[in-house]
Amino acid sequence: MAVPVALTIAGSDSSGGAGIQADLKTFAAFGVYGASVITALTAQNTRGVSGIHLVPPEFVTAQLDAVFDDLDIVAVKIGMVAQLATIEAIAATLSRKSPAHVVLDPVMVATSGDRLLSADAVSALRERLIPLASLITPNLPEAAALLEESVASDETAIASQGKRLLAMGARAVLIKGGHGQGSESIDYLFRGSDMIALPALRVATKNTHGTGCSLSSAIAAGLAKGETLEQAVRGAKTWITAAIEAADRLGIGHGHGPIHHFHQFD
Repeated sequence: MAVPVALTIAGSDSSGGAGIQADLKTFAAFGVYGASVITALTAQNTRGVSGIHLVPPEFVTAQLDAVFDDLDIVAVKIGMVAQLATIEAIAATLSRKSPAHVVLDPVMVATSGDRLLSADAVSALRERLIPLASLITPNLPEAAALLEESVASDETAIASQGKRLLAMGARAVLIKGGHGQGSESIDYLFRGSDMIALPALRVATKNTHGTGCSLSSAIAAGLAKGETLEQAVRGAKTWITAAIEAADRLGIGHGHGPIHHFHQFD
């Protein structure tokens, strides 16, 4: 049987902890073959982003066409899209190719606080990419930014935001609770009229670089392997929690270090 194939469309992280590099590590950890389309190069390490070089949109399209014309892409993960023209290029290609699963991680700000999406591109993200998504995976600040609201501080507010994000056109929404408070980090999955709470103990570590990228890629990997959405989300949540718990064993860099993508092989 052929190995399932997943595609990541994202920016490159020169330090290897997030972006394309984290996505490909995640696919490999799940036994999925990973292909990539790079939207931007970043000069970046665990302390922050010192430069961003955008890939021309027409070359993003060329990469997409090359991959889709040859590989059997089952699931697509979209991360850093950087600019308006790139969003248009991605949306046009995905509308033509119609992959079975699209997981959109609306990356706007890096763990370090550096902005990764231009302000004029946020509305295009809402209008062009969210309606194509099987699932969007915003954290609490990203959910608030997409809705132009304050960050939700309790479950009632999260439930309200989740339902309104669904109304933007995605088939499902996962609001991640890593930026919340308390002893548990609770993610909330919204689909139709359902809301499923997915709790995990909050891990006390600064080494969380690439967490969002890796979680969305883990979900895409599960979908590529034929899992249901809920199975893929639950499996990804369990895996990412273990990867964060093991992060301190790596000792990479002097800032927000990466999670341990291959913790299960230690």
